[in-house]
Amino acid sequence: MNSQEKTMLRIIFQNRIHKSDAQSFEDLFTSVMNYAEKDFKPIKPWGNIGDRKNDGYIKQTGTYYQVFAPEDIKKSYPSAVKKLHTDFNGLMKQWSPVNRFYFVINDKYDGVHPDIDQEMEKIKVEHGLEDAAILIAKDLENILFELEDDQIFNIVGMPPDPSSIKNIDYSILNQVISHIMELPIHSNEDGKIVLPDWDKKIQFNNLSDTVARYLDTACLQLDNLEAYLANNSYFVADELRDKLNEVYQQEKINKSGDQLFMAMVEQLSPKQTQPYQNIVIIIMAKYFETCDIFEEPREEEER
Repeated sequence: MNSQEKTMLRIIFQNRIHKSDAQSFEDLFTSVMNYAEKDFKPIKPWGNIGDRKNDGYIKQTGTYYQVFAPEDIKKSYPSAVKKLHTDFNGLMKQWSPVNRFYFVINDKYDGVHPDIDQEMEKIKVEHGLEDAAILIAKDLENILFELEDDQIFNIVGMPPDPSSIKNIDYSILNQVISHIMELPIHSNEDGKIVLPDWDKKIQFNNLSDTVARYLDTACLQLDNLEAYLANNSYFVADELRDKLNEVYQQEKINKSGDQLFMAMVEQLSPKQTQPYQNIVIIIMAKYFETCDIFEEPREEEER
């Protein structure tokens, strides 16, 4: 499966996630786990005894899963915490041994309240579990794309032929840009953002003070990008990094300094307008800091 096919399948899977509540999400989770873990056994509610607080398990390792898929996770935070404890307590009374416990939440790529993670950690420590964690949509997506291609196709369907689809942009870069453009400016009310110390890298790459200010300003908005990447699968961050590095490698052949920087901005922007270019510079700031684009100063040359 190539990158474009994988991107299209990811969009299809995300649509499934956004449309899945309650039983439909549990069925999607089960279809992924049936391939991912050969010993996984799903549990379906049975009459008035229900599922005994167990939506699926791996008996050999004492690993249990419970699924929660509200229509709106942001409005369901109190019920999520309550269900976590209720389900785990019920599980402990009816199944043994419980060595690992995973509470699977359909967050629809919005993330979950940090208190839920803290409550899970309390359960892990109090009951001496080998592992316990909250799994969200991005985790299920990561598991999905570790499967064989034919297994992925069985769950999500065959990817459409890109050549037969017009006027649809399947690139990860443009998805990220579109998402960030819809968000408000980060206010930084707590004043905790610390700008990276990249003066040496700026100088080493012959970049001007103007470009340095562009990058510093972009860093103030990196929270929006980091939150998006944190709530999405590894594939998104990897594709984004690879795309920026690819454009950098292409443009640096005959450009350097500010000319190289602005050529990248132009190449990466879906439209040559300031709002799009500002978002592109935010993305570039992340990968400039992590040294995926532009050269890191070498100690011997600094001396």
